[in-house]
Amino acid sequence: MATRASTNYVKEVLSQRAKIGVLGGFRHFSSSPSPKIPQLSKKGRLFTGATLGLVIAGGAYASTVDEGTFCGWLFSATKLVNPFFAYLDPEVAHRLAVSAAARGWVPKEKRPDLPILGLEMWGRKFSNPVGLAAGFDKNAEAVEGLLGLGFGFVEVGSVTPFPQEGNPKPRLFRLPQECAVINRYGFNSEGIVAVAKRLGAQHGKRKMDETSRAPGSSNDDVKHGGKAGPGILGVNLGKNKTSEDAAADYVQGVHTLSQYADYLVINVSSPNTPGLRMLQGRKQLKDLIKKVQAARDEMQWGEEGPPPLLVKIAPDLSKQDLEDIAAVALTLHLDGLIISNTTVSRPDVVRKYPVAEETGGLSGKPLFDMSTNVLKEMYILTRGKIPLIGCGGICSGEDAYKKIRSGASLVQLYTAFAYEGPALIPRIKAELAECLERDGFKSIHEAVGADFR
Repeated sequence: MATRASTNYVKEVLSQRAKIGVLGGFRHFSSSPSPKIPQLSKKGRLFTGATLGLVIAGGAYASTVDEGTFCGWLFSATKLVNPFFAYLDPEVAHRLAVSAAARGWVPKEKRPDLPILGLEMWGRKFSNPVGLAAGFDKNAEAVEGLLGLGFGFVEVGSVTPFPQEGNPKPRLFRLPQECAVINRYGFNSEGIVAVAKRLGAQHGKRKMDETSRAPGSSNDDVKHGGKAGPGILGVNLGKNKTSEDAAADYVQGVHTLSQYADYLVINVSSPNTPGLRMLQGRKQLKDLIKKVQAARDEMQWGEEGPPPLLVKIAPDLSKQDLEDIAAVALTLHLDGLIISNTTVSRPDVVRKYPVAEETGGLSGKPLFDMSTNVLKEMYILTRGKIPLIGCGGICSGEDAYKKIRSGASLVQLYTAFAYEGPALIPRIKAELAECLERDGFKSIHEAVGADFR
């Protein structure tokens, strides 16, 4: 006789299968009664019967396998669904993907990360160094679902003080042959009030969950997970297009959102907001960081202190620009740098495509070498004293490993995730672990900057 636990497990299996069906564009049958039941043809009845048989058989099979095996099957199953998105307008596909994650229509990673992937940064423990870059979940709609996919951290935004629609559509263009994207979104944002409400609700839910649990026995000073759940949450701050006081915009973001963030990012490198990249100049950047740091530090904080403050820079910078940024970061004891944002350049491999003529920032595989070279340069200039996050063109565990050996402590995905979907995450983590073990490293920390030792 089946136990109640196994029965509930089968129900969960069927629920997960139904969610995959919705994501794949299949019809989702509700429980509401229909006034008219259409007559099926013989082929239709055979197809329906076969489908029901597979669902029942799948449910029975799932009840006999361990949770980890079934979890792996769910992630693999998304490979069948993901090609559906390629037939949609890029921005429509983006919105659909965010909505799916927000509603929990994505698999949930229940397998623990390998210990070799864990690391400590800023007083928090990351279960793995693979994160989701800003730009995917701009308005913090799907934090819980995205963290549930197995990312070590998720960065939302960029968030602007006031709502703005961004640039006119179309503003997102695919280059599938090169696993690349050109976007000129232009900080489309619902604004900090809407984002604060969402993050506040999530924060409150987590606090309730924590108080309902039995007190832990660990005396470890380093907190596991972050303010939004088991993973770490970053909040990326931007400025409004029409704002004449950039510092005031970032300060407003700090005052409103920092209480919900495990780290904050000043985005001064998007190519789609006029004049924004000028803030990367030595004097402008120094003045901006000082004002934002002061705004953060004047707030009331508990024992864990204020969230770390990072700056995201562009890959299209001269050697002098990089030297200036490194000097400012060291002088002001900046908590970290994200390297890098999208590029306005068009590498040779991209120029042959007509879409390359579109204005905007290029991301994806063609950005990898450029962003990694900037990462190496900044690691040397900062003498390894400032934590770096490597972002740009990561499509495999080997790519992530190269970023880490070049000086990154953490890495971020975006474009490859947009193309490959959830199945990419466990694959990259497994490949990264293999790379570390192959070269004799016992931890991420040991591999950081290994190319310069």
